Amino acid sequence: MNVRKSSKPLNPYWQETQSLTLVTKSIDIKTPVENVFTYFARPEHVSDQIKNDTVGMTVVPMDIKEGMGVGTTFRIIGDFSGKRLEWDCETTEFIRNEKIAAKQIEGPFKRWQITNEFKALGNNLTRVTMSVDYEMPFGPLGAILDKAKFAKSAEKGMETALYNVRGLLEGNGSIPVYITLDAYQKLLAEKKKMNDVPVSTALTAIIEKYNEIEAKTQN
Repeated sequence: MNVRKSSKPLNPYWQETQSLTLVTKSIDIKTPVENVFTYFARPEHVSDQIKNDTVGMTVVPMDIKEGMGVGTTFRIIGDFSGKRLEWDCETTEFIRNEKIAAKQIEGPFKRWQITNEFKALGNNLTRVTMSVDYEMPFGPLGAILDKAKFAKSAEKGMETALYNVRGLLEGNGSIPVYITLDAYQKLLAEKKKMNDVPVSTALTAIIEKYNEIEAKTQN
């Protein structure tokens, strides 16, 4: 999970020029690659895990393509050390069990792109590499944001998310969160009714309600 400085662009590194930053983090998760890919295929699932003292992030799906594939758009609402930013993204690559990439299509950054890559290291071990490549905004907003602090917040948020996802997936290796588009849209509707709580919270509430109904029918 260490970020290394390097002059070689193909290696994990944190590179900063006048306005460009690339942060890369990797982690190994003891679960099959299809389980990990399925979780990351829903961007708001990962955003549920990016929560610490300095970073908070919410993802709101807008236009969902089949399987959350190429062309899916979503809005990211980020809180970085008290500074709120919003930007809209579009999924640009979606290679099952290998890679998911998205880029900003509207927002404050000159450039913002996130890439998640997946590599099966065995039947029950997967390496996830998350990379965020961005150029800070210019103008009044860019002047307000501290570039170094923002990069550190982004790095810490990515690290926290990967550790949390690993804990979640290793705690229940049978967490296949891939569901049909119709079911997913119903889940989002329930999430909205609950004042836009995290998807995981909405799903837990639905399961608890189902268990209550099932218990009554058995009595």
